[in-house]
Amino acid sequence: MKNGGVIDVKGLTKRFGAKTVVDHFDLAVPRGAIYGFLGPNGSGKTTTIRMVCGLLKPDEGAGQVLGFDVLKESASIKERVGYMTQRFSLYEDLSIRENLEFIARLYSLDHVRDRVDASLKSLGLADRAWQLAGTLSGGWKQRLALAACMIHGPELLLLDEPTAGVDPKARRDFWDAIRDYAAEGVTTLVSTHYMDEAVQCDRIAFIAFGKKLIDSKTADIPGAIGLSAWRIEADDLDQATKILKAAGGYDVLARFGAAIHLAGRDDNALAGAVRSIGGLAGLEAEPIEAGLEEAFIYLMAGAADNYANGIERRVG
Repeated sequence: MKNGGVIDVKGLTKRFGAKTVVDHFDLAVPRGAIYGFLGPNGSGKTTTIRMVCGLLKPDEGAGQVLGFDVLKESASIKERVGYMTQRFSLYEDLSIRENLEFIARLYSLDHVRDRVDASLKSLGLADRAWQLAGTLSGGWKQRLALAACMIHGPELLLLDEPTAGVDPKARRDFWDAIRDYAAEGVTTLVSTHYMDEAVQCDRIAFIAFGKKLIDSKTADIPGAIGLSAWRIEADDLDQATKILKAAGGYDVLARFGAAIHLAGRDDNALAGAVRSIGGLAGLEAEPIEAGLEEAFIYLMAGAADNYANGIERRVG
């Protein structure tokens, strides 16, 4: 691989007819990083990932992925990345082993049997090697898809909402595997809607309607936005919510289990909102540090209006 980051692209733009789906997107991802890619549905995440892995040619922009030009050397990029799509795309009438052997031969790999055996063992699939893929649960299909992505030893993994629809344990097992790969130097770009997954990323880029709104170390994002937050408990949370909505003065109001989290960028207005529920029975309200989920809700709440008005939201 040539010098520089694993992904280093600037100004990536993709249009479908009159609609600009990705609008001058920049992305720099260093080797070994786990890079989160967040945004609402229809924000351009999948299109960006497809441009990065060489499946779509940008209408504008330039850069390199794994040292290869995204405009001129897409075939070389496709050979060297592992791309896991949102939907299971392997052959359901073949066994786990047969699917992996087929993928290995597509890449013209040598020692196919040894490679497949190693892949089965690595992801805990050996005992199910001859089970038909179509009979697997969502979590096991996910493991098989990841094994297929990794069998040719890619330096870059591109994962498009890979854990959608699988149970929490399967998601934890999946992320254990991603961290193991990262420790070996494999770089991962992963799109997700799950906050417990996002916090495991080294860095996050947030995209909405084709524009990147923020790109920062994960732990720094709430502070970069400038959110303050309160945690509120009361005997009647529905009544508290009703009063808070009438009072205003906040940017985020969300239920977190048996509490309400209230967040905003104006400390005084936020405190005023909290005072509006001062007479409720069982009230307990305390300032807390805003987290990634409050930041995510805040960004999503503003994205649609900004797009409609043709104005990019600037954060920081």
